[in-house]
Amino acid sequence: MTARGNAPRGLTSEEAEAWRKLAATVEPMAGKKLAEAPKIAATPAPPVKPAPMKVPVKAAREQASAPAKPRSIAPGNLDSHWERKLKSGGIEPDFTLDLHGHGLDAAYHRLDSGLAQARAMGARIVLLIAGKSRPVEAADRAERRGAIRAKLLDWLAAGQHADAIAAIRKAHRRHGGEGALYLIIRRGA
Repeated sequence: MTARGNAPRGLTSEEAEAWRKLAATVEPMAGKKLAEAPKIAATPAPPVKPAPMKVPVKAAREQASAPAKPRSIAPGNLDSHWERKLKSGGIEPDFTLDLHGHGLDAAYHRLDSGLAQARAMGARIVLLIAGKSRPVEAADRAERRGAIRAKLLDWLAAGQHADAIAAIRKAHRRHGGEGALYLIIRRGA
């Protein structure tokens, strides 16, 4: 009996012939008898179909739905004190991460490693310089100016540091204005 409780299917005539050829090349050990030839099935066995697995209705609905979108980074609720300081430029970043001038792949890896470094240092405010965004079609984002800035929010939302980011705000003019962002890192993240 097999593990599934079915009787063994036996060998097809082709499999039995192959077994006989193989067995003819083997010599029995001293003092041992030859094993009997396996029984041949009268007809070729039909292909074995695995038993259908029953999927709970709820799980089936989840599988049928569209793939989950990356978690979007909410604007973040900062208190008015933080908002005033950020808007007036009266706050100094703890860490600056410059992606301007890098290619997309290099910028993505620099963003990931830079955020890991900033978190390890305990930085709360990261100045992220990416360059000014340009109106870019989705298909052209990899090649035209402003490509990093166009992809940046997607990278942040889907990246491993998404849960650590409390808020994202446009940087003050003295820190880069339209070409830069402040990332506010959650305390203890």
